Amino acid sequence: MALTREVKIGLVTAAATLAVGILTLNQALVGVFYDDGLYAGLATALGSGHGYVHPHLPGMPAVVHYPPLYPVLLAPFFGTLPVKAAAIVGKVLNDLLSAGAAGLIAWYAAKTEFLGPRLPHWVSGAVVFAAAVAIPVLATQGVLFAEPLFSGLLAVAVIEADRSTQPWVAGVAAALALLTRSIGIAIVAGILGFLLLHRAPRRVALAVVLPGVVAAIAWGLWVLTHARQIDPALALNYGTYLAPVSQAGLSAVAVNIRDLPRPLEVLAFGWIPVFWLYFILAMTALAIGLYGLFVVSRRSAIGLVLVLYLLILAIWPYPPDRFLWAVLPWLALIWCAGVVELSNRWPRLRMPLAVFVVVTAGGYLYFEYRGVKARGWDSQARAISANFAELLPVVQNLPDSAVLATDDEALVWLYSRRLSVPLSLESYRGRELIRPTPAEHRAYLERMGVTHVLLASATSPSAIELRALIGAYPSLLTAIYRWPDGRWLFAVNRGQ
Repeated sequence: MALTREVKIGLVTAAATLAVGILTLNQALVGVFYDDGLYAGLATALGSGHGYVHPHLPGMPAVVHYPPLYPVLLAPFFGTLPVKAAAIVGKVLNDLLSAGAAGLIAWYAAKTEFLGPRLPHWVSGAVVFAAAVAIPVLATQGVLFAEPLFSGLLAVAVIEADRSTQPWVAGVAAALALLTRSIGIAIVAGILGFLLLHRAPRRVALAVVLPGVVAAIAWGLWVLTHARQIDPALALNYGTYLAPVSQAGLSAVAVNIRDLPRPLEVLAFGWIPVFWLYFILAMTALAIGLYGLFVVSRRSAIGLVLVLYLLILAIWPYPPDRFLWAVLPWLALIWCAGVVELSNRWPRLRMPLAVFVVVTAGGYLYFEYRGVKARGWDSQARAISANFAELLPVVQNLPDSAVLATDDEALVWLYSRRLSVPLSLESYRGRELIRPTPAEHRAYLERMGVTHVLLASATSPSAIELRALIGAYPSLLTAIYRWPDGRWLFAVNRGQ
C-alpha cells in the first residue's frame, strides 16, 4: 500500500527529529536539572518494589508532587539496570517520544492543511521540525524530564478530539497526559470546551471528559491521603501543587503575563542589541501569535488547550520557559497560521509579513547556530555533572547510615545511596521568596536526622543559608573535607 504524501511528511519529520536527538545524546549524571533525578529516584523505588515513594528522603514519604506515569514508564529500566545504563535507555526513549510527537503533529498539520491550502504541505513538516530541534527543546529531552511523553499524549489527544471519530482515544490520551504532568488538566478542559462550543454530541463530550475526571479523582485521592507525609519545610518542591499557589497567591500574574512570551522572543530576536528595535519586533511577533491563536481556536482543540495552558502558567510562580518547550511545535504552527491568515485577509500586508518572516526565521537560525557551536543542548548539564563527579567519591566513603543535606539531593542518592535531603529551603510570601531563619534551618536539619552537610557550590542559595546557619551556631558543623572553589563537606555535631 502506497504511503500518502501526508504520512511521508510525518515520517520524514519524525526520522529527522530522532536523528538530531540521538546525535545530541549526552551522558551527564541523572539529576543535574533536579526533577530528572527525582523522576529517576521514583522509578527506582517503583522498580525495586518500594512503591510510589521518595527513596532518598528519610522515612521514604509518598509522592504527592509528581503524577506517576513517567516514573512508571522508567521503572523497568531503573529497576533492572545500573543507573548509567538506565539513564541512557531513558534518554533514548525521550528521543523516540519527541520524534513521535513531531511526526504526528507534522502529519496532522499537512493532512488538515493547518497553514492553509496554498502553502505546500512540506512547510508544515519543516516548521514542526525546526521547533522540535530548538536548542532548549533538545536540552529538556536530553535529561529525564516528562515533557516528551506529555508532548506525545497532547498530540494524540488533540488530533483525535479534532477528528471526533474516536473520542475515547482523545479522552484516554488527555487523562494520561494529566497523569504525566498536572498541567494536563488544561488538555482535558480545553478539549471539552472546544467540543461544547462546536455542539458535539453528548456521548462524544462524555467519552472525552470521563477518563480525565477519573484520572483527576484517583490522583487527587492519593494526594489527599499522603500529603501530610511531606515535611512542611519541603512543601514547595515536594508538597502538593496547592503549596506554591497558596503561598504566592496571584502575585505572580503581573510578572508572568509579561514574562510568558520572553523565551519565544529570545529564540528569534535575542541577537538584537538595540532595545527599542527588539521591543517592536517582539511585540509584532506576539500580536501575530495571538491572532493565530484566535484563528486556530475556531477550528482545532489545540487553541483552547493552549489558552488554558498559558493561563495556568500565568498563575504559576515560576519562570515559564520549560513549560513552553513542551508545546513549541504547536506554538510555531499557530504563529505561522497567523501569518498566513493575515496575508490572505489583507493582501497589502503580504510583503511586510514576508520580510518579517525572513527576519524571524533568520534570527532563529542564528540562535540555533550559536547553540550548536556552544553545544547548548548539554553545556549546563555537563558542567553540573562534572561538579558532582568530583564530589561523589568522597560522599560514597561516608557511613551507610549517613544523611546528607545537599543540593541536587536525588542525584546524590542515586549515585551514593546515602539518604539525602535539600540543603536550601524556600517559601513564598506573595511574590517575595523567603529564606529560613537559622533557627528554622537547624530545626529542619534535626527533624531530618541530618549527619552531614555537602556544600556543592559556593555561589548557590544554599551557601547563603549555610553561612547564616554557621554564623548563628558556630559549633554546629565541623569541616571534614574541602574541594577547590569553596565546596565543603561538614559533619553535624549533635547536641551543639
